[in-house]
Amino acid sequence: MRGKFRLMVLFAALAVSIGLVAPAGATAATPFCGITWGSLAKAGGALNSAQLTNVRAEQHICFDRVVFDLQNAGNGYRVEYVNTVYSQGQGVLLSVPGGAKLNVTLLEPSDEYGAPVGTNAADVAGFRTLRSVVYGGTFEGYTTFGIGTRAKLPFRVFVLTAPGGGGRIVLDVAHQW
Repeated sequence: MRGKFRLMVLFAALAVSIGLVAPAGATAATPFCGITWGSLAKAGGALNSAQLTNVRAEQHICFDRVVFDLQNAGNGYRVEYVNTVYSQGQGVLLSVPGGAKLNVTLLEPSDEYGAPVGTNAADVAGFRTLRSVVYGGTFEGYTTFGIGTRAKLPFRVFVLTAPGGGGRIVLDVAHQW
């Protein structure tokens, strides 16, 4: 009997140590604001002709948001954390202030947007997570932005239909894990 008890204690300790079960009295960690987005690259949609018309940033309780307004219903994007962000076409290194950098490639041209490459595209002064939104230009239908964040944090990207038939590509970056 004593040998079976020792064996049970050994298996219980092993299960706790490799994370199969929680120790007695332990509670599961709850994600910040229920956010389970992760920080891996995200992509969606397809190359199209919906022109970028505006870029704006907003603050929310659980995350900071960047909204890319499109003239028509566009939906193409690729977003990922990178070490460096380069402009579209010429490949010039962009200065993107922040502890981490998101490279945002919209699969839409920015002809209507018209900002100079390397300029601040949205005012994020005082934001909890966002540090910069830098325009990286457009070339052959691809438009780049460098988004500087406080740290490498979870993010999500989704597409909305705007009033009047336009589109929006929305990037949310969580305040913490």
